Amino acid sequence: MTYNQGKPKKKLQFKKPQRIEPIKSLLDVMEDGNEYESIVRHSSIDIDFAQELRRSINEIEAARQKPLVCLLSNVINGKIRENTGIDNTDDLPFTEMIAKIPDDVKDIDVMLVTPGGSAQQVARFVDTLRPRFDNVTFILPFMAMSAGTIFAMSGNEIIMNSSSFIGPIDPQVQNKNGRWLPAQAILTLVQEIQNRGVEMGKRGQNVPWTDLQILKNIDPKEIGNAINASNYSIELVETYLHQYKFKTWETHSSSDLPVTDDEKKTRAKEIAQHLCNHGVWKTHSRGIPRNIAWDLCKLKIQHSEDHPKFDKALRRFWALLYWVYGSSPVYKIFISKEYSIFRFDSSQRNITPK
Repeated sequence: MTYNQGKPKKKLQFKKPQRIEPIKSLLDVMEDGNEYESIVRHSSIDIDFAQELRRSINEIEAARQKPLVCLLSNVINGKIRENTGIDNTDDLPFTEMIAKIPDDVKDIDVMLVTPGGSAQQVARFVDTLRPRFDNVTFILPFMAMSAGTIFAMSGNEIIMNSSSFIGPIDPQVQNKNGRWLPAQAILTLVQEIQNRGVEMGKRGQNVPWTDLQILKNIDPKEIGNAINASNYSIELVETYLHQYKFKTWETHSSSDLPVTDDEKKTRAKEIAQHLCNHGVWKTHSRGIPRNIAWDLCKLKIQHSEDHPKFDKALRRFWALLYWVYGSSPVYKIFISKEYSIFRFDSSQRNITPK
């Protein structure tokens, strides 16, 4: 008896996987108008991130024809546990970075990304910058909130794109339980309770029990700190606008009449008080885009899109930085062509830029 075994089966063959060469430069594969998506698709990389950021800085400097220094907080990676806000640990690296700029340079750009922080440290930054430079322009590719807004007000010019925003300058103060609260929210609440008490007293009614309990739980020191901190923020912005941003404001746009120094001081005070008004912004985290900054505050902002070469370079820089911050434990960067410090969140275990 014979059996028909049929044709012998072919042996299975597996193709040897192709070796993917790692990307050496994200800037080289970045597509115009599709900057971030065109680089995020690449998973195999071997990049010196400091050098890559410097290349991008060169592109911006070529378009702007002046040096650029960057103070950049990681506001992208929600896993970061370190303090990304401006604080006194930033003083030395910022001072060293500025010291690298040649003495004969009098115009400088500062790129700023920050969720806020210490107004006192911002005042020290300004004391470092302004005696050295005649013209300082702040470039805001994304957010510059709270203390970052105060810092930007010390510039002769502010450049924003359609996605960037500043924020209210009402400071935060620490309560007796160690929590940080917006100073203006405390003062607004106390004022509302006081107004209700006055109205109810006129009608012969007692102050509501809940209002009494709220006042009982507010430490008088909190109110004093809130008042002092708010006044300090207002004073800084008022001074910076008058001395620097309004320095070249010579005529009124509506009438071509000359602008007096008293008019500059009045406008500076109005803007500072408006930015610190909790009743206007409702929350400390309110983002203020450039159109609202003009419509509500009459604060003149330059548009990056008005300068296409610079706008393209800025988009490329932001896409690169967004990729770095979304893919790494870096929580703060100080960088220029001559200086770089990367700070890392030790609790993260993602890739580490070189």
